[in-house]
Amino acid sequence: MRGHRAGRPLVPAYLSTEGVARPSRNSLERLSVLTSTAGPDPGELPPAQHALRGALEGGSLTVVEAAALLRLPVSAVRVLSAALIDQGLVTARPPVPSAGQPDHDLLKRVADGLRALKL
Repeated sequence: MRGHRAGRPLVPAYLSTEGVARPSRNSLERLSVLTSTAGPDPGELPPAQHALRGALEGGSLTVVEAAALLRLPVSAVRVLSAALIDQGLVTARPPVPSAGQPDHDLLKRVADGLRALKL
């Protein structure tokens, strides 16, 4: 019989979410930014939600970063985050969109203009 692999949690992920399989909101993406709201934790928070809230004390984390820190699947952290958002203990904002691709025509005209100044 093989032993427990190093690094894997002993508690299955579905127990950390108390058996909830889907988040209450679909707006949470892997790169959504989570931030803890001000105020103390309510005493009745499940351990996994308390751990997530504690991880957010120092600032903001993306869902993926929180999952890595808590050593949980992203899907479980999405469920935990949604529950905390519903309670008003965490806020989430969508990821910052990546910058658009540069306009190649504009870059070509700028390069041509610089070459013309050089002559």
